Amino acid sequence: MELIYLDHAATTPLSARALAAMQPYLTAQYGNADSRYSLGRTASLAVLSARDKILSLIGGSGGNLYFTSCGSEANSWALKGVCAANFGKKSRIILSAIEHPSLLRAAEDMAVFGFETELVYPDSLGIVRPEAVEMALNRGGAAFVGVMYANNETGVIQPAREIYSLCRTAGAFYFCDCVQAAGSLPLKCDFADGISISAHKFYGPKGVGALWLKKGTKIARLISGGQQESGLRGGTTNVAGIAGMAEALASSCEDMQAEGERVRAIRDSFVSQVLTLVPGARLVGDSANRLPSNANIAFPGCRGEEIMFALDRLGLCVSTGSACSSGASKPSSVLLAMGLSEEEAASCVRFTFGRENTAEHTSIAARAVAEVVEKIKSK
Repeated sequence: MELIYLDHAATTPLSARALAAMQPYLTAQYGNADSRYSLGRTASLAVLSARDKILSLIGGSGGNLYFTSCGSEANSWALKGVCAANFGKKSRIILSAIEHPSLLRAAEDMAVFGFETELVYPDSLGIVRPEAVEMALNRGGAAFVGVMYANNETGVIQPAREIYSLCRTAGAFYFCDCVQAAGSLPLKCDFADGISISAHKFYGPKGVGALWLKKGTKIARLISGGQQESGLRGGTTNVAGIAGMAEALASSCEDMQAEGERVRAIRDSFVSQVLTLVPGARLVGDSANRLPSNANIAFPGCRGEEIMFALDRLGLCVSTGSACSSGASKPSSVLLAMGLSEEEAASCVRFTFGRENTAEHTSIAARAVAEVVEKIKSK
């Protein structure tokens, strides 16, 4: 069987357009963007152009864009930096229980400085309801509120705009992790005080991401030393990566509607086939309000990891959850937060579709899943 890649939520293949945009800065135009001679100025202009392009694509003209090494860095910097800049004024952090580990662990790190974290739990569909966030806000003293745009495990889209409205009323900073949403959903930075994106989630290179912050946001420095990123993140600028990210995002935005409809159709076909072929299997999370690429399916009586490894031997790449937590032996905290039992959560497998997948892939993959599950249950 040919390799069928169904784990686009973990990473995506580098697009030809992104690679072409990167190549000059990996070869002939190799200058350091902070050097003042012509080779450096060429690199600096490339970074400036990429920054402007990304700001335009995400509707972020009312803020500042800082380049990072990835989405996890952007998330961690946002939380720690905003809390540090407001130290002594507010001491509570409010996060949804389905946030990425980079936010949840960052909040834990802030406990030593006196910050307390409150988790807001989703409903059984995986949606963090605004009224639940409002209850947490009403307790006062929130320095940072984090509820992502779309969950990386279930693909369920969150009511970010309504949550932002509540945070504005309460005078709390609202951060929205948009790592999974960027390139798949339209972004306009009027629904949060800060967002994060990561290039390799939308067919850009690994090793580059960005943090957008509304103008006037106070944030502590991440890396001391250089004057890069307005003096807030020192270090040599990743010119090639930044150029590739801008081109990848532009390409994804151009094709977003048509590609979203195509991917949703093959995803829905796959889900329908699996639920028909595998008795007891069920889709986890809101079936309609989710990213077009994502299908998280529970297979009662099986362990998701066993299904994943069996499919891998057949040439199918799938996942049991966030790639950043793939080494964990415990069931997904996201699925547990939604009310699934440990046994149910451990039975789940995530399938995420992308540009190179076809309708034929869905049929091959669905039959392979059915065969694997039947073999596991018959042991």
